[in-house]
Amino acid sequence: MHIEEVDILIIGAGPSGCVAAGYLQQKDVRVKVIEKSKFPRLVVGESLIPRVMDHFAEAGLMDALQKQNFQKKPGARFIRGEVISIFDFSNKFGEGWDYTWQIPRADFDLAMTQELQRKGVDIAFETTVTAIAFHGGESVTTIQDQSGNVSQIRAQFVIDSSGYGRVLPRLLHLDKPSQLNPHSAIFAHVKDINRPAGIEGTQISFDVLETEVWLWVIPFSNGNTSLGIVAHTDFIEKLKGDSSTAEALKKAILLSDFYVKRFADTTFEFEPIHLKNYSAAVNKMFGDGFALTGNSSEFLDPVFSSGVCFATESGILAAKLAFRQLKGERVDWQVEFADYMQRGIDVFTTYVREWYTGNLQTLFFHRPENQDVKRKICAVLAGYVWNEENPFVRKHDRVIRTMAYMLENNKTFSHDML
Repeated sequence: MHIEEVDILIIGAGPSGCVAAGYLQQKDVRVKVIEKSKFPRLVVGESLIPRVMDHFAEAGLMDALQKQNFQKKPGARFIRGEVISIFDFSNKFGEGWDYTWQIPRADFDLAMTQELQRKGVDIAFETTVTAIAFHGGESVTTIQDQSGNVSQIRAQFVIDSSGYGRVLPRLLHLDKPSQLNPHSAIFAHVKDINRPAGIEGTQISFDVLETEVWLWVIPFSNGNTSLGIVAHTDFIEKLKGDSSTAEALKKAILLSDFYVKRFADTTFEFEPIHLKNYSAAVNKMFGDGFALTGNSSEFLDPVFSSGVCFATESGILAAKLAFRQLKGERVDWQVEFADYMQRGIDVFTTYVREWYTGNLQTLFFHRPENQDVKRKICAVLAGYVWNEENPFVRKHDRVIRTMAYMLENNKTFSHDML
């Protein structure tokens, strides 16, 4: 059997795998990417947050992505009844990008892989990993292409960026239950024929229908808009019943007083996709000769669009550490990778959990707004969850719950609490 020799094998050509490959290509590393799908392909994760822009720039992908003219996302709007809370990324605590994009992932991921291929990165599409064996830090991965041809790849290191495919967690039995309550989603794209002019037409929005039920509206620059309903899995199952996903999503749109006129009569570009119990976790993020990045390790919830951010953060970090290891440096993967990533995951986990308890919604929709608090929360929503100068990062495990309690009980808030 033919055995190909590479320095680093990357499984998956989504954002995590692409930033890892882009970084390593610039370092003249022999890298190969294996991707089971044929691009372009439909996938969720269409709303980015500003922190990802740092990663695309560092991976050498920014110029190619800027040319695609994706819809700019300068912030996010949260709606609950008649109360609206808008977070402006240019008005946040600390430094960082002031915008990002709203993207059809089929186009976005295709643009990244085409740029990588232009630079000489070897990407094998429609190719599946069927087995992997580790011998110390070295590995031999067995793959099968679309024609049924089987071959092997020997690599010094493997970065698993396979997303929902979760290749190494599946093959190495690394999965564990998520600590978050089970939620599900149904989403589709529509031709946004009733799109208003100006910012109202392009504003990404999250319409809160109930404490644990919300509708996402993500307008794209191509005239289409992504619509999705997210709720506790029991709610989604009841909404769907014996009907199709299209009927279920139509019912969800009718629940939104804000968006019903704009979207009630639109038709879906494809049969809406049902993502059931989407949260996932693993019992370890790395091992001898491999690291897990993006959704292959942890996926929380779409409410704050953190998925792609964790994917690119972990992807480029794994690439940097693997490169150092190739050069003979000692890398403490626990401290420099797992512990680092876990700090950010813990912050966003708190925000997701407190969103669904209603505590974070209390802070979002309380009037009058506290602008200082809002700036600090905005920095978290922008993805800067490793900046512990921000008390809403450093004290994430208690500050939201405490402030919500004080607001609901008309108690005086003191900055000493932060």
